[in-house]
Amino acid sequence: MSQRVLFTADTHFGHQNIIRFCNRPFRDIDEHDEVLIANWNAAVQPGDVVWHLGDFGYRGDNARLAKNFDRLNGVKNLIIGNHDRPFVREKLPWNSVEHMADIVVDGRRLILSHYAMRVWPAMRRGVYMLFGHSHTNLAGNAQSCDVGVDAFQYRPVTLDEIRAHLDTLPPITFSDRDDEVFEPEVIPAPIDPNELDSDHGDGWKL
Repeated sequence: MSQRVLFTADTHFGHQNIIRFCNRPFRDIDEHDEVLIANWNAAVQPGDVVWHLGDFGYRGDNARLAKNFDRLNGVKNLIIGNHDRPFVREKLPWNSVEHMADIVVDGRRLILSHYAMRVWPAMRRGVYMLFGHSHTNLAGNAQSCDVGVDAFQYRPVTLDEIRAHLDTLPPITFSDRDDEVFEPEVIPAPIDPNELDSDHGDGWKL
């Protein structure tokens, strides 16, 4: 059985003001953190892989952030967000720490970044672009969405859940080129990540 892979962003552990800024339904930061940890562990098994797309925690109580990190299930990878200070990036035992990642899950190529992109590699071939940072304030499209906790019931989500959400969003249009609405080519599974080259074969050298 292959490892399950899940995605999340913008947990903002230890950030009292995030409750007010994002209208999160918690009395205080203690309740906030406890609910997010419980939701995470209900969704993620110890052997699962989690990609956290940035803003894991807020500056201040490093001991609190370390304790929260240790309580979270899964093999955890960080895509650095603007609030991820050196302690989060360098002292917490992440499996990997990147500014951006280009991965394949279940035969689908994914571009992962804390910040949303308007264009990304091989987007015309159906590649997904997953992001955080916007706290649901930036509309997605049929190939790109916010995977932060504000968008998905304060928990990590699987690619199947993301696909179901993307199916409800409008398709990409290229009005700056030909105003064409296109049906993306789905990359068949399995795919060898080593076969992905810098040209991507779609005329977009990004």
